Amino acid sequence: MKEIIRVKLRADGDVRCFLTGGMKFDAGEKVIVEDDRGLEHGEVVTPAEAMMDIASVGRPLRKVIRKVNPWDEEQIAKNREKTKDLRNICEQKIKEHNLPMKLVTTEYSFDRSKIVFYFISENRVDFRHLVKALASIFRVRIELKQIGVRDEARMVGGCGPCGRQLCCAAFLKDFNPVTIKMAKAQNLPLNPSKISGLCGRLMCCLEYEYEGYRELLKGLPRPGKEIKVGQDKGKVVAVNTLKRTVTVDFGDGNLRNINFDTKEEAR
Repeated sequence: MKEIIRVKLRADGDVRCFLTGGMKFDAGEKVIVEDDRGLEHGEVVTPAEAMMDIASVGRPLRKVIRKVNPWDEEQIAKNREKTKDLRNICEQKIKEHNLPMKLVTTEYSFDRSKIVFYFISENRVDFRHLVKALASIFRVRIELKQIGVRDEARMVGGCGPCGRQLCCAAFLKDFNPVTIKMAKAQNLPLNPSKISGLCGRLMCCLEYEYEGYRELLKGLPRPGKEIKVGQDKGKVVAVNTLKRTVTVDFGDGNLRNINFDTKEEAR
């Protein structure tokens, strides 16, 4: 039985499994790992766990080399400093090749054997000539990676309408589908500026309480439906999902809040 940990790599937040080799790690520790084409640095996101069936991971497992030491920290800092020049040169080459793409960020691999350029574009981009141009300048392996606007927000970071760090930059590992149906279920205003994140897409947090609202909505009538309360009939004009109450217009000019489960007037 072997132990694995999950490590978050690089700016794109890619989380992969690595063999511990018997070493002990805590979540949050920085480590150097063996990647497909050299050494990479990353952050441990889960404690070690035993795994009997390694093949179930779905890809060959690499191993953790060591915990980050002071020399590694210095190397990582130097790599980050060098990326400023990488960005300027890449943006210049993008203009020269007249490519419809926006460079988001760039980074060296830990051992400087590869440079990754992350970009966004509305369409597929033929960047073969750009890769050749960059490779001739830097003399290392070049990778251009097209990402989505939600990935861009994760990399760039920022604060959401709630005033806290963006969920995607703080803790989200995967982007689950978010639909307008989730906003409707929570009776949120369908104004795009109110329910969209910095990426321009629907906010990821709309998903968090959606299942809870779905449960609470079971059996509740929609606005416009006619219901009977005692001997009287009225039309539902509003629904309070959390309290499971409905506001009913009985046609006498007065609106009454009714507990839908007991059919009694709510206080």
